[in-house]
Amino acid sequence: MTVGTSMHLTLANLESVKANLKKFALQTEDKTAKQMFAQYAQQLESICQGLSSRVNYIEQQEPQYKVFQNMMQPEQQQQQQSQQSLQKQQNENS
Repeated sequence: MTVGTSMHLTLANLESVKANLKKFALQTEDKTAKQMFAQYAQQLESICQGLSSRVNYIEQQEPQYKVFQNMMQPEQQQQQQSQQSLQKQQNENS
């Protein structure tokens, strides 16, 4: 697993935990717990923003860490190959 993939995975996990904390805050009747969950969710939001900024910076400095771009490349290559074989077949049929 690359650094970029690990950072994106960590960010996704943090976002998930943040969503759970917000859900807990909405579901509980205890005002103290509600406030605590909301505060923790705010802290995680700040952490997520910082990590997201770091991910963006790293991807700008080191393009090979661009996770979503790298994931799309094999798919794009396959599409190009399909288009080329289609064109080849059309040329042979003409």
